[in-house]
Amino acid sequence: MTLPRALRREASDDLEASEDMVGATGDDPVPAPPNATPLAAPASPPIADRQEKLRIVEALLFAASEPLDVTTLGKALPGLGDAAVLVLLGELQAAYATRGINLVRVAGRWAFRTAEDLSYLLERHAHEERKLSKAAMETMAIIAYHQPVTRAEIEEIRGVATSAGTLDVLMETGWVRPRGRRRAPGRPITYGTTPAFLEHFNLDQIRDLPGLAELKGAGLLDNTLPADFKVPEPTDVAALMPDELPLEDVEEPELPLDSDEADGASEDDEDLSAKP
Repeated sequence: MTLPRALRREASDDLEASEDMVGATGDDPVPAPPNATPLAAPASPPIADRQEKLRIVEALLFAASEPLDVTTLGKALPGLGDAAVLVLLGELQAAYATRGINLVRVAGRWAFRTAEDLSYLLERHAHEERKLSKAAMETMAIIAYHQPVTRAEIEEIRGVATSAGTLDVLMETGWVRPRGRRRAPGRPITYGTTPAFLEHFNLDQIRDLPGLAELKGAGLLDNTLPADFKVPEPTDVAALMPDELPLEDVEEPELPLDSDEADGASEDDEDLSAKP
């Protein structure tokens, strides 16, 4: 069947139009009209508004395998100082305050954590960890509040001998580290806490440990304490104190406290008052 001339002309026009469209979307460049204004090459979009910056900070924290500090976050936000990044973190923290995950600051860094009131939902997924002995818990508390502290000073506070195994367990856990050596006879090793200790107990800094009033309120201290009893203000300054020496500057090993320890200390603590 032969199409009328008018229909053949319309079909031809449609074909030419479709070929133009194919050329516009294919690999061959399509010449621009003579009066067209040349378009500039698209540039990468700048961080235009506050909402975009909040999204960037949120994405970085969500994808991070460990808490991030302000400096690390600031590298993704050129032109913003630490104070401006902290403001953004404060806004995100407020936005997530009532959600299932919260933005918290631990050990001076920021991370998303499950809301504390929902932690029971994850108990069945948690790995069962070895419980610390009473001796290890007491030693950990003394190190946290009295650091930098030596083994002899720990024993003086506890009133019982501290076995080498107790300190080894705490260092294997990653909560305690050797800081340096005391400027004293024998150059005993001084111990302190680690960032892992702060992260595990959800503390921003060591000064956030509970004070005397909080410990009494939690029933952890006897109400019949002496009137002059005080809880020391903890500090975990990374730099060595004036009475400390670097570990590597002293070649000789730490001297044993007595002859009994030379044969190897047992894991059971011995009452110092029972020694002659």
